[in-house]
Parts: sequence; structure tokens; C-alpha cells
Amino acid sequence: MVDATDATFEDVVLTRSSEVPVIVDLWAPWCGPCTTLGPMLERAVAATDGAVELVKVNVDENPAISASFQVQSIPAVFALRDGAVVDQFIGAQPEAAVQAFVDGLAPARSEADLLADEGAATGDEALLRRALDLQYDHFVAIASLAGLLIARGDTEEAVALLGRVPETPETRRLLAEARLATRADVAAADDVGSLLDGLLERVKDDADARQEFLDLLETLGPDDSRTLGYRKALASRLF
Repeated sequence: MVDATDATFEDVVLTRSSEVPVIVDLWAPWCGPCTTLGPMLERAVAATDGAVELVKVNVDENPAISASFQVQSIPAVFALRDGAVVDQFIGAQPEAAVQAFVDGLAPARSEADLLADEGAATGDEALLRRALDLQYDHFVAIASLAGLLIARGDTEEAVALLGRVPETPETRRLLAEARLATRADVAAADDVGSLLDGLLERVKDDADARQEFLDLLETLGPDDSRTLGYRKALASRLF
């Protein structure tokens, strides 16, 4: 389960729904039925073991998302696949109805799913490759195998694998890691901050330095306290 904001909605809901069904629960802290429905959804989604994902949206803090769904009352729950709403309900529901709603979204697990999940959990490359023999674009198998390949320096194959699936925050991070794995200055650096500071002085006129700077920020991730500051510093240098 993750919380979405107006700023992150595209990544965590629309883009992610191309990989797995995503349920969006629009709620607010003052809404009594929301506090009853929320745990039901969480239990039902958790039981799918990743086959369905749950995203919660506080409507008071994220009015743009509410407007996009044309929400008039809450709780309001929408299920999305490939960026489109495929099912929905408004208002409190009994637990059996919530379970049926979630079950209707969870696809039957294929042999490729089972192999990919086991390979990802154990780091077994052979299992991941068997999953890809069965399903060329299996996202879990590709992301997990790409991570193993990058760790041992096989970055070209990793990049080729990642080209089989649509771009997501995870694939962007892995591609950044693949590019950085070939950089001697990254391998030698003791401190990412110092490396970023040095690159910042070159980003305006040096495309290679700019890409390295962006890749380092991608690997830091949006939750790192330094990321926002360095993105602002980059924008000030470029514009």
C-alpha cells in the first residue's frame, strides 16, 4: 500500500496500472465509513500477494486527483488497468463485497509469475530466465534479472532487458544504475554529495555530466532529503 499525491499520481497509479491492477481508495480522516472500509481493502489486497496494489488518496490534501475522478462523496474506490477505470464503487461496503471486488481484479497466477517471484526472492538467475522464456516481457523477472546483471557488471544485457517493458520509476532507477556502473568516478567516490557538487559546476555545458548528475539523483530516489535540493540547483544552472 502506498499514499499517492497530486504530484505522484501518474507514476504510482497510471503508470503502475500497466503492470498490475491498481485500486485507488479516496478517503479523508474525518470520514467514518472510510476508516472502516480502509482496513478491509488493505486485508483483501494483501492477500493477493502483489497481484493487485492499493493506493490511498487523502482527498483533502489532493484535490486534483479527486477532480479527475469527479468524486462527489467518499469513500470512493476505483480500480484501474492500463490507465483506465475498469471497476468502482462508492460508499461503505460489507467485507464480502470488498473481497469480491478485489478478487475480480486479481489475475490467475501463471507459471511465469511463480518462477519470477521465486527467482526474485532467492536471487536465482536460472528461475528468472525460465520465467522470461515463458513470458518475454514479465516485469518482475526483467527487473530482478536486470538488478543481478548490473551488480556483476553485465550492464549491456541489463539495458536490453529493460527495453522490453514500459518505463516506470523502477526501470528508470535500474537504467541509471546501469549507466553509473560504467563510471570510474562513481566507483571511486566516497561521498555522493561531493560528486554531485562537482558535477553541478559542469551540467550546463557538459551533456555527459548532466546525465550522470540525473542518474545519481535517480538512484538517491525521491525520499532522500538531498534530492529536491539538488534538483532545484540543477534547474537554476540550466534555466
